[in-house]
Amino acid sequence: MSPFKGQTGLKRILNAGGYSMAGLRAAFTGEAAFRQLVLLNVVLIPLTFFFSVSRGERALMIAVCLLALIVELLNSAIEAAIDRISLDLHPLSKDAKDMGSAAQFVALSLIACVWAVILLP
Repeated sequence: MSPFKGQTGLKRILNAGGYSMAGLRAAFTGEAAFRQLVLLNVVLIPLTFFFSVSRGERALMIAVCLLALIVELLNSAIEAAIDRISLDLHPLSKDAKDMGSAAQFVALSLIACVWAVILLP
């Protein structure tokens, strides 16, 4: 067992919730891309309730929107870790950041594809 592990039981769950909220706060205050995706979700998710789609289709439309937020959080975490290691330009650092950006591009493309398949005749 790792000496860096903290509490167990309910205390661990409460701590994890606090860390999660701190991460969301850090992403929202420090990452413009995350704020833009939150805004996109604030528009798109309620919009799903105005379309005549099945509950499964609506759930899928919402899920892909939330997936883009998850990918952005992971992308931001990768960028923060790379920047923490070094701000020097390095090909591997660039590759890591570019791959995180590519993952976000795929997630946004998934939103467009899923919404198009469901909404277009």
